[in-house]
Amino acid sequence: MGTDAQTSVPEEIIFRSKYPPVQVPDDVTLPEFVLSNIEPYLDNVAFVDAITGKGYTYKEVKRDVNRFSKALRSLGLRKGRVVVVLLPNVAEYATIALGIMAAGGIFSGANPNAHASEIKKQVEAADAKLIVTDGSTHHKVKDLGLPVIIQGEDRVEGSIYWDELLEAADKANTDSIHENVHQTDLCALPFSSGTTGLSKGVMLTHRNLVANLCSTLFSVGPELIGQPPGHICADCPTNYIGPGKNPIVDEFDLSKLRLRSIMTAAAPLAPEILNEFQKKFPGIEVQEAYGMTEHSCITLTHGDPNKGHGIAKKNSVGFILPNLEVKFVDPETGHSLPNNTPGEICVRSQCVMKGYFKNEYETNLTIDKDGWLHTGDIGYIDDDGDIFLVDRIKELIKYKGFQVAPAELEAILLTHPSIEDAAVVGLPDEEAGEIPAACVVINSKAKESEEDILNYVSSNVATYKKLRLLQFVDTIPKSPSGKIMRRVIKENMVKNL
Repeated sequence: MGTDAQTSVPEEIIFRSKYPPVQVPDDVTLPEFVLSNIEPYLDNVAFVDAITGKGYTYKEVKRDVNRFSKALRSLGLRKGRVVVVLLPNVAEYATIALGIMAAGGIFSGANPNAHASEIKKQVEAADAKLIVTDGSTHHKVKDLGLPVIIQGEDRVEGSIYWDELLEAADKANTDSIHENVHQTDLCALPFSSGTTGLSKGVMLTHRNLVANLCSTLFSVGPELIGQPPGHICADCPTNYIGPGKNPIVDEFDLSKLRLRSIMTAAAPLAPEILNEFQKKFPGIEVQEAYGMTEHSCITLTHGDPNKGHGIAKKNSVGFILPNLEVKFVDPETGHSLPNNTPGEICVRSQCVMKGYFKNEYETNLTIDKDGWLHTGDIGYIDDDGDIFLVDRIKELIKYKGFQVAPAELEAILLTHPSIEDAAVVGLPDEEAGEIPAACVVINSKAKESEEDILNYVSSNVATYKKLRLLQFVDTIPKSPSGKIMRRVIKENMVKNL
């Protein structure tokens, strides 16, 4: 008599933060959470415009968030409607974003340097009802058929002006159109290439972002709360740390610099860039964070020593934040892996996005049935709980912190009548992290030069998406199944440089 064979399923190996869980409030929206407990700091400066020097205190920020929220409701913005914000890094940016969320709207930021066609795609994909921009960028959105609010001093006929709108809000009565906003409601719709190519709207709720702030800020000391923004900042490494290599830095007196800490994210921090920065700015602490739009921060390299929190090893991306679960999965078998064994990084927490906007298929590829978000990054955790990145499964190129999807550039290349085939890869670059580079197969009758093709792509994309290198080749290496062999292409392109 036969016996039934049973397949042994390995026990799941899950890693958690070495620090205790932190409480996440259940009854506040993101604007309420950000602006809570600011009374002791009302007269402190919250934001300063680096160009104009104009600043806002916390009291003014709170006032203007409420005024803008009220103004949006009086304009007819209803709960769940998307507002696209197309602005540079101005002092009013956070006030605008929080005002949209407080009104029940969904904030969707767009890059003002993007090509008009790219902005149009985002506006249409998000089903936006309103746009906030400035006079210098208005021409990119003027034909989209939506109301436009102009922030700044420029005046554009047919637009609504930010300063006049806030003044009018003081007189408006919106009590009859107030809608309750809950933590489970969407508040942000950033667009990300995620782990699988073309841009998608990432649905984030108030709960997602409140939970992430609670985890990310668990170790921030009280001396950084309510202080001017020069005390701590976060950005792409090449934006803030890259200038440390510039000889012009030596021409300035840095002894009075009030900056104490920098957090880098969005792209890996090259050791040579960090070393140069630390030589020029020995008193500034450099922290690294690892995360993604679909989750925000997952790890952090520096904790507050006054709270007994440590500092992660050099070249790691840090330790797991409180309230998060992380596992490392074998991409072939799906089994979770032990310490010191590279696998795909997966994370599960209250911070995981609700999903991709109107894209259930891509959502299911990224978030599995058990709630694990698959990052597409390969890494491992050592015996001390520090995480190290090894490689990326995903093919996205990170140029100065901006995501560049090879599929998008390949699609543009293939619209050129002289191009028969094309492949785009990211090549390592000390300053940018990676640069978009292409191999192109052109037909036998083509007369275009490599420069001509580069210019063709540049005319159709934002500056950060431009191809920085292009090589003509006879064929594009592909696997038997037809997949582009990007690693082989990278190796060949580097050899031919």
